[in-house]
Formats: sequence, C-alpha cells, structure tokens
Amino acid sequence: MKLFGTDGIRGKAGTAPLIPETVARVGAALVRAFNGDQGRVHRFVIGRDTRESGTWIEQELAHGLTSQGATVISAGVVPTPAIAHLARTEGFDAGIVISASHNPFEDNGIKVFGGSGTKLAEQMERAVESLVADASWSVPAAAGRIERDRGDLCSHYVQHLLKILSSAGPLTGAPMVVDCANGATQPLAPGLFRDLGFEVEAIGVSPDGRNINLDCGSTHLDGLARAVVASKARLGVAFDGDGDRALFVDHTGKIVDGDAILLMSAIHLHARNRLPGPAVVATVMSNIGLEIALRDRGIEMIRTAVGDKYVMEEMVKRGCALGGEQSGHVIFSDHLHTGDGLATALNVLRIMADSGQELADLAGALVTHPQVLVNVRVKQRTDLKTVPAIAAAMERVEARLAGNGRLLVRYSGTEPLLRIMLEGKNDDHIRAWANEIADVVKEQLA
Repeated sequence: MKLFGTDGIRGKAGTAPLIPETVARVGAALVRAFNGDQGRVHRFVIGRDTRESGTWIEQELAHGLTSQGATVISAGVVPTPAIAHLARTEGFDAGIVISASHNPFEDNGIKVFGGSGTKLAEQMERAVESLVADASWSVPAAAGRIERDRGDLCSHYVQHLLKILSSAGPLTGAPMVVDCANGATQPLAPGLFRDLGFEVEAIGVSPDGRNINLDCGSTHLDGLARAVVASKARLGVAFDGDGDRALFVDHTGKIVDGDAILLMSAIHLHARNRLPGPAVVATVMSNIGLEIALRDRGIEMIRTAVGDKYVMEEMVKRGCALGGEQSGHVIFSDHLHTGDGLATALNVLRIMADSGQELADLAGALVTHPQVLVNVRVKQRTDLKTVPAIAAAMERVEARLAGNGRLLVRYSGTEPLLRIMLEGKNDDHIRAWANEIADVVKEQLA
C-alpha cells in the first residue's frame, strides 16, 4: 500500500485513503512505528489548516494515536512550520499537520515531522505503510482524549519567529498588505506584523472551511497586487493555505517569486559571512537567471528534484544555510528545517530594513530568462520515453533549444498533472513549443 507521496499523504477528503477507518489506522500505525522504545508514552502534536474536513481527520488521527497509548495535543489552526518547530523544541516524538497546502478545499492531507523537526524519513513512511496494510491487528474502538493547547505552544513559535525581526525599525509605519489565503496563517500573521510596527491591510482572513486558497493566497496573486497598488503599500505578501510558502508583490504590483527571494537572501547572507559554501540549494524549476546571478557573485547553485523535502536533504548533506523553490518554499536552516512563509516574509523585511532598498530594487537583481509552465491533467503516470509521440515531440523541442534553454517535463508530486516547463530566449517560441508538447500529451495520456 503506497500512502506517502512527496509531501505526506494527500487526496480528496472522504475518498480513500482519507476515509475515517484508514486515517485512524494511520494514527495507530505511527505509534507502532515509533514503538522501538517499549513502555514509553509517546507524545504527538497535531495542527491543521482551515478546511472543513480537518476537524474529523484530526479526531480520527487522535483516535488511532491514543488507542495505542500515545498522548496527543492539538494546537488547532496553525501554520505547518509551527508544528515542525514544536516537534523539535517541545519534546514531542512527532508533529502531524492536516493540510493539502495550496490545493482546493476538497483535498486534504497528513504530513508528519519527526522529533528533529524534519519531515518523516522515507524508511519510516514505508514502515507505517506496511503496518497499515497488515491485517493481523485492528484499531481498538476505545481511545483516549485529545488535549487542546491554550495558546502557549503557538506563542513559543511566534517568539522563535521574532528572533528574525524583533521590530520594524526603519520600516516602522510602512504600509503592507498581507494575504492569508483564508488558511492557517490567518490567526497569526496580521497581528504579528502589526505588533512589529507595520501598517497592515489584511485580506484572505475570513475562512469558512471551503474558501481556503480560493482566488487568494500565493497561487492567486492578482487580488494582492490590486490591493497593494490601490493602498499605495510598500509591498504585499501572500501565504499559501498551510503557511509554509510566501510570495510577494512590490509597490508597483509586480510579482516577486521564490527565485528572487533566494537571490536577495543569498546576497544578504553572503555579505555577512553566513552563507556556507558559499552555495544555495534550488530545484530544477528555478530559472537559469538565478543560476547566472549567483555564479556572477561567486555563489554555487545546487539543483535538486522538485520538493522542499529534497531541498532540505541536500542542504543537510552539504551544510547549506539557504535553499528553496520558485513557488515560495524558502528554507533558512538556522531558523527551521522546512519552508516557513512567515519566516520568509520577516527575512525579506529585514533585508529591506538593513539595505534601505525597496523590494522592487532588491528583486531587480534577478534577470530571468522567459519561462513557460504548462500543466496537463493526466489519467495515469506513464514513462514518457515509452510513448513514441511524446518522446518525439520532446526531442524536437530539445533540438530547437540547441543549448540556449531548458526543457523539463515531470509529473506533479501531489496532483494528477504533467508539468511542462520551458526556458529560452524568446517567450513566443517557448510558449508555442510547450503547447506543442502539451497537445501531444493530451492526445496520448489525458
């Protein structure tokens, strides 16, 4: 039974595997997988985003966990990185997040962080899957109670964030727009930035269980851009549904993506001798312009497969302080071993305060090659090399690029999508070539 993908267990709530009996069994299996320490009571902390299905999934998970003797504390609606931090610092064996990140409300997921604050190792994921599939045991009907956090745990996470930026300093009174995606950052973000001294206009702060990520947040930046321009704000920041990523718009409404954040952060850290290597970890999706800009400054760029899990693994392996994705997952390893949208926003604000520059000027250091991303919904994941028509289309495009661009075709780790990414010198050409491949994929796999 394959349950875990690149970012935990993900699917449509109410549809296998996210059905009550399986969710409870996953909870029980987690305790059993941790049970190398027989006789010890294991402690788990659970957080969730604002999806309507999060409540029953939390209850079923807690049922499974407590049925095996574990203690479970619910932190309620909190960002994903808060659970990673609490797992690492508050003596928990693991932290569990119930969220489907930037996906629509119908979807949900279960993401697990170990006691070190990093995502569960694949070996442990396979062990949990084996236990769930083992029919020799069942989840007892009786289970213990779940404890509710009174806010103490969340305040510990906020105090950790304030180590990045303790006040707005020279930016005191600066107007900014914060888009919480009707998600997990809504209880924290507006108040955090106001307390630091910023003038905050908050949008995406009316969750109803079904409007998470709906025309708002980091996947829908038009509303944020309009709000920034209309209110003459210095910048805007948008989080995704679970708060582990952040994207920005500058005062003109122009989008500032993860590549630009990585570059300005790398320059800032390198100037302060806080960028070991010096190197930055990014993924195969990052624009070649980032690689060139870093290289011109004597900084190596190391590419990994898509997924902040793989970025973090490479960062640990090489001792890097900075890594991330174009989508806004940025990891500052001195802060946390996973992406944290609030930490990313505070670091960007700190760079603005330290440099005296506007976000538009900082982001202008990145000169990007035109990049096109086309998504095609597919029924199954087929090895593209075994489909002659698709393989031929890709070969034609590679020949046209002739070393002056990049073609990357990959399946999404969380959705039934094939992603076709092209970079090159001419936007019209690469857009036409990406659609050429997409049309063939639709004929063959859709």
